[in-house]
Amino acid sequence: MRNKKVVIVMPAYFAEKTVERTYRDVPEEFKKNIILVDDASRDKTVEAAKKLGIKVFVHKKNLGYGGNQKTCYTKALEEGADIVVMIHPDYQYDATMTKELIRPLQDGWLDIMMGNRIRSRAEALAGGMPIYKYYSNRFLTLLENLVLGLNLGEYHTGFRAYTKEVLQTLPYKCFSNDFIFDQEILISAVHGGFKMGEIPMPVRYFPEASSINFKRSFKYGVETLTTLVKYILDKSEVRKYPIFNHRSAKH
Repeated sequence: MRNKKVVIVMPAYFAEKTVERTYRDVPEEFKKNIILVDDASRDKTVEAAKKLGIKVFVHKKNLGYGGNQKTCYTKALEEGADIVVMIHPDYQYDATMTKELIRPLQDGWLDIMMGNRIRSRAEALAGGMPIYKYYSNRFLTLLENLVLGLNLGEYHTGFRAYTKEVLQTLPYKCFSNDFIFDQEILISAVHGGFKMGEIPMPVRYFPEASSINFKRSFKYGVETLTTLVKYILDKSEVRKYPIFNHRSAKH
């Protein structure tokens, strides 16, 4: 898969101040295939992205973080992507590590890769991660590992890569338009038999980086637990849910 097409997607919302820094860190060979979807920002995100030569799509009204990703993946597949890399354009993630992120997908032994920001507690907190986010991240990740039978360091990252088979198989258009989309796609992928891994990466929290507040974080946590319950019920054939209704069987 070394010669397969890699498309980078950026779900953007008020990223005017950070999109250029994120773009500059993307390895040169991937810059010609970047798609930014602006979710009705009221700043100059669109202008800043177009100035860099990025292909931009604009939502006329705000669809939410999950709704933004749906457009990102649909557009990437329309562009003929074999591997789709999602990175938040808020400069919280190190785009220079894109090659390392996608290598297991290029080699064909994994289907999904993620950037793990929590190699150690000290590094995560020193990088500016709020302490309540750190502990909630640890709690949810522990539960997800137990339920899904995996041993990943983090499920809550905004730097990910998917093969086209993942996106063509999972019913991502029926997932939530909210932040829980991130967990629905991963849990649905595990349900469908896809394999995932991760690489460690630095933590970067700063004023311009996007971050949801405590109330939204709490809602996200509850919805993550709910999605895990749905996974258990669906796997046990007690009740079926649309988010696990895969379009085709890969495994």
